[in-house]
Amino acid sequence: MRHRLLTTGSLALGVLLLIDVLRVWLPGIITIFGQAASTPAELMGAFALGWFVLALAAPALIRWVGARPVTIVAAVLLAAARLALTAAPGGRPQLWLATAGLFAGLVWLVGTAAGTDQPVPGLALGLTVNAAGHALLDTYDLVWRGDATAWLVSAVAVTLFLLAVALPPSVPVGPGGARAWLLAGPVLLLAGMVALSPALARTGASYLFAGNGVALDPLFGLAPVPVAVAGFLLPALTRPPRRIGRVLGPATLLVGAVLFALDRGDLLVPAILLTAVGLGACLALSQDAGRTEGAGEADIVEAGGVGWARRRGYAVAAGMVVFALGAVGYYSAYDLGYPNAAVPVVVAALVAAVALATRPADIPLPTPLPPLRTTAAVTALALLAPLSLDELHVSSNRDGPPEQLTVVAYNIRMGFGLDGRFDLDGLADTVQRQTPDVVLLSEVDRGWLLNGGHDTLDLLADRLGMPYVFGPAADPVWGDAVLSRWPMTDLRTLPLPAVGAPTGAQALAVTLNLSDGVRTAVVSTHLQPPPDQGPVVQARAVADFAIGYAAGRPLVVAGDLNTEPGDEAFEQFTRAGLVDALAAGRPLTTSPADDPRQQIDHVFVSPGLVPGSPVAPRGTASDHLPVAVTLTLPPR
Repeated sequence: MRHRLLTTGSLALGVLLLIDVLRVWLPGIITIFGQAASTPAELMGAFALGWFVLALAAPALIRWVGARPVTIVAAVLLAAARLALTAAPGGRPQLWLATAGLFAGLVWLVGTAAGTDQPVPGLALGLTVNAAGHALLDTYDLVWRGDATAWLVSAVAVTLFLLAVALPPSVPVGPGGARAWLLAGPVLLLAGMVALSPALARTGASYLFAGNGVALDPLFGLAPVPVAVAGFLLPALTRPPRRIGRVLGPATLLVGAVLFALDRGDLLVPAILLTAVGLGACLALSQDAGRTEGAGEADIVEAGGVGWARRRGYAVAAGMVVFALGAVGYYSAYDLGYPNAAVPVVVAALVAAVALATRPADIPLPTPLPPLRTTAAVTALALLAPLSLDELHVSSNRDGPPEQLTVVAYNIRMGFGLDGRFDLDGLADTVQRQTPDVVLLSEVDRGWLLNGGHDTLDLLADRLGMPYVFGPAADPVWGDAVLSRWPMTDLRTLPLPAVGAPTGAQALAVTLNLSDGVRTAVVSTHLQPPPDQGPVVQARAVADFAIGYAAGRPLVVAGDLNTEPGDEAFEQFTRAGLVDALAAGRPLTTSPADDPRQQIDHVFVSPGLVPGSPVAPRGTASDHLPVAVTLTLPPR
C-alpha cells in the first residue's frame, strides 16, 4: 500500500506541474504564437493540436526504449520547464519553454500510464489540490509571481515529484486502467473550464449573490470552490454504486454541462457544482475491472504485460487529444463565429458513455487514499481561500464632491502584455500613473481556461483599490468593466447586434454618484466589427443606448471602438451629439502598443463636460495603449 500511495502522489504532483505549464502555454498560443482576431484561428489551432497528436507516438517510443527511462527523462524535462517558466523573459523563449514542458508532460503521462493500472486516485487528487491551491493564490499562479515564496513552493513541488518518479516501482500492475486513463484529458478539460475553476466560481457567485458581475467579499465569491472540491473528490475516491445507481453520476454530469452551455451567469454556480459531482463519479466508474476474483500477483503481472501497458499509453494520449480538440473547438468559436455550446456537452457525454460502458470490478480495488480523510484535508485547503483573502480596500483620490473626473479607457488583452506574460503589475502601474477616478476596461477575462483561468478583473481591481461592475459580452465571463472610486448604481447592459462579427459585444452603463444630486452616466463598450467592415450598426446602437440611459445627465462613453476618426462608425457618436474628448490630442494612436498606428480607442462625452489633457501613455502591459482624459464637470 505504501508503494501504491507513492505512485498516487507522483501522479498527483505531475498533474499539478502539467496544469501549471498549460496555464502558460494556452495563452501563449493567442498572445505569442499568434494574435487573437488577426492570426487565422485555424493556424493557431493547428499549432496547438499538433503537439497532442505528436504525443500519440510516445507509446511506440516506450515499446522501443522502455517505459521507465522514457518516464524519468520526460519527468525531468517537465519539472525543469516548470521551474524555468518562472524566470522566462516572455516572448518566444517562454512559448517554446512551455511547449517543451507540455510535450514532456504528455510523454510523462503516457509513460506513467504504462506502469499504473489505477490512475483515478492520483488524477483526482492532483486536480483538486490544484483547484484548492489556485483559489488560495487568488487565481494568480506561482509561475507569474516570481517572488521567493513562489520559487520555494515550486522547488519543493518539483523536488517531491522527481523523488517520487525516481523510486523504483514495486507494485504489481494489472491489466485494467485503460478507460480511466482515456478520461484523463476530457476530465482535465471539464475541470479546468467548469467544475474546478475558482475564477469561474467567483464570477458565478457574483451573479448569484449580487444579481450581476459586481465585486464580492472573498467569503462569498470563493464559497463554491470548497464545495466543488469535495463534490468531485469524494465520489472519485469512493467505490461507485452498482445497478441503477451507476447512472446518477453520468446524469448529473450531463445536467451540469448543459447548464454551463446555456451561457447564463445565474446558472454558473449550479453548473460548477453538478459538473464537479458528476465528473468525480464518472472517474470512479471508469476504473475498469483489471482484477478478478481469485487472481494472484503472478496472474496480474502476466495479464498486465506489454500489451496492456501500450493500451493504457494510447488511451491517455488519445484522451489528451480530446482535451486539445475540445479546447480549440470551444475557444476558436470566438474568432470564427460558429456556435460552441455543444462542445462541453459532447465532452461530458463522452465521459458519461465511457463511465457507463465500464464493467465494474468483481472485488473492491484497494485505494491508497482514505476517501473521507483525503476529501476533508483537500477541502480544508480550499476553505482557506475565502477565509484568508482580504476584502477589497477602496482608495480615493480626493475628499468631497469632485470638480473634475479623470477617465481611463484600456483594452487590457485579458491581462497579458506584449511579451505574453500575465502582467497585472504592469497594467496597474500604467493605470495608476493617471490617478483615475473611473476606469473602463475592454477584453476582460474572468475565467477562460484558454487564458489561464484567472479572474483578471478582480485581481486588477485589488491592485487599483477600485470596486468594479462587469458586463458580459462573448459569454458570462468575458466582456467589459467599469471601475470607480465613486459609488456606482443603476447597472444596465445592452447586448449589441452581431451583424456578422464572431465575438459578442455589449454596452455596460452605470451611474456614478459623485455627491447628493450629482450623477454622471458612464458607458463602457468594445465594438466588434464584421469582417472587412466598420462597426457602424453597433456604434449606432451604443450611441442611442447611452443617450437614452443618461437622460440629460453628463455622459461618458469609452472603450475600444475599432474605428478611426472620420469613419462612419466614429461619426455615429458625433451625430448623436457627443464630443470627441481626445480631439485636442489627435492624432492619438493606441494600437499596436509597441508601434501605435491606429486611433481605435476613444472617449466621447456630452457637451457639458469639458475635456483636457488627453494622453495615450506608453506601455507594453497590453497590445493596446490606454487613453486618459480629465473632464471638468458642469458647475452645480
